[in-house]
Amino acid sequence: MRAWTVSYLAQKGGDREVKVHVSPEPRMDFLHKNFVYRTLPFDKLIQKAAEEKHSDFFISEDESYYLRSLGEDVRKEPADLRKQFPELAEDFHIPQFFEPEQFFSSVFRISSPGLQLWTHYDIMDNLLAQVTGRKRVVLYSPQDALYLYLTGDKSEVLDIDTPDLQLYPEFVKASRYECILEPGDLLFIPALWFHNTLALQFGVGVNVFWRHLPLESYDKKDPYGNKDPVAATRALQSLERTLGILEELPPDYRDFYARRMVLRIQSRAYLRQPMNAVEANLDNA
Repeated sequence: MRAWTVSYLAQKGGDREVKVHVSPEPRMDFLHKNFVYRTLPFDKLIQKAAEEKHSDFFISEDESYYLRSLGEDVRKEPADLRKQFPELAEDFHIPQFFEPEQFFSSVFRISSPGLQLWTHYDIMDNLLAQVTGRKRVVLYSPQDALYLYLTGDKSEVLDIDTPDLQLYPEFVKASRYECILEPGDLLFIPALWFHNTLALQFGVGVNVFWRHLPLESYDKKDPYGNKDPVAATRALQSLERTLGILEELPPDYRDFYARRMVLRIQSRAYLRQPMNAVEANLDNA
């Protein structure tokens, strides 16, 4: 992986066009879209992403760039390094942690120095291979979801280091796991674990995702692999219908029966014990 220098990547990737996120802020916000999409040649992207200041720019001289590779047909096909960047895929080998038929995607990522991605979860297990540059990764347990102020699969708390506790007072209750990835490091990120990444340097990495649940658990029309499992989607839809029914009650009754429902969910669906085994794996990573 030492070969993945700026010049080597530019040479191997060539002038094929890629779609990238461009943001005037290094802390990217997916919920409020503080970035735009632009298309440019891959070799030019590599050179620009490695710079800290730009003489040629879209928004500002200190704008940040982020590439997340896509499938050939972005509406149907998951990303696959072997198909989108076959010349680079020849250099990339990781141990086989899963059966070949479980493979879902291999996502090639490029980040400007200082670029921070929003906190989110994925529904599949994945391995993050840091190839070039250093990266900080912060993780939160799925059991801390109550404290992360979620909108869909993403947290509203952008600044996880100095959060606005007037807006997000419960955030301090979330337990934080942090590591620094050096070039060549591999990090296992379990499904449903929230993660936030910060590129400490110009960075290149690859995420490999695989299906660990039965195939029918996943949405067949999900090339990104970030839609909730089919059963979870049905349950959430049922919840919305139930909440609509509760609206028919006076406020005090609605509050009372909502609390009863929460107790029922806790007794029927919550894990009896924390994810100690998974947390131990993270501590030893």
